[in-house]
Amino acid sequence: MTSLGDLHTTGPTAPPARATMVRVPGGTFLQGSPERTLDWLEAEGQAFPRDWFTDETPQRPVTLRDYLIDRYPVTVTEFADFVARTGYVTSAERAGGSMVYSDYWEIREGACWHRPAGYGSGVRNRGDHPVVHISYPDAEAYATWAGKRLPTESEWERAATGRAYRLWPWGDTWDPTRANTAEWTGGSLRGLDEWRKWWSGIHNAQGPVPQTTPVGAFSPHGDSPEGCADMTGNVYEWTSTTAHLYAPETRCDPTIHLVMGRFRAIRGGSWMNFRYQVRCAERLYGDPTGWSNFALGFRCADDAPESGAEHHGR
Repeated sequence: MTSLGDLHTTGPTAPPARATMVRVPGGTFLQGSPERTLDWLEAEGQAFPRDWFTDETPQRPVTLRDYLIDRYPVTVTEFADFVARTGYVTSAERAGGSMVYSDYWEIREGACWHRPAGYGSGVRNRGDHPVVHISYPDAEAYATWAGKRLPTESEWERAATGRAYRLWPWGDTWDPTRANTAEWTGGSLRGLDEWRKWWSGIHNAQGPVPQTTPVGAFSPHGDSPEGCADMTGNVYEWTSTTAHLYAPETRCDPTIHLVMGRFRAIRGGSWMNFRYQVRCAERLYGDPTGWSNFALGFRCADDAPESGAEHHGR
């Protein structure tokens, strides 16, 4: 069991070594996916129906001002420092547990950011991994403490895809060696049956511990054009944007309609996902009222200072 004292520093508050932010230049980019991407997904015969992805359409122009975004997701060590300095208690800790996937999603007693698989687990030697079991209020609290904020969904996607549309941060050709996904550890998984076989293998060997990797482990080959790491796989990331359709008339899976106007957009996919679920434009949604799981973390953003001015976030 890890002592939290092993994970944070004492003394004056200073920016964590990996809290580097990149400046994303303003301008207009196309958010979402063109219909040809949905045609490709359908032709691939992947595990999910077309209606699961139509919330990415229609592609639309979005104009953003210059902004800053963390190069890496927030790590266990960085979050531990925040907790040590503020006494913050996460949603999962207050609830007594959080969502963990075994053979199905279940509330695991004791699961939280420093016990990712529940009682008996810990985060020793995982200080440079992205923190998980983070709820939307947890992410907001950290961002506020750090003098930053959460990125909007548009800011997140622009930082992942660059100025031009691409399927993954590095381009349109899938490469399992560039991101921590199920296909990095399990090979080319062509459907849910193969995914379940992969999952059973790692679960039997290691138990339900998040299979995250240190942030930046796939840099620079997996980085986005703006230099952001881990925007594909590793952990899903919260954004500040409330779930909405790009066009009101869009037809999509009924479960997606149920969360519109209520949930928050989460982006990037995780170590548990296929190539199709970790694309730059792929959308998923999380309940912001305290929901968290062991594949969910975040990174921060901020408004860009005037040219030549210094950024004063932690």
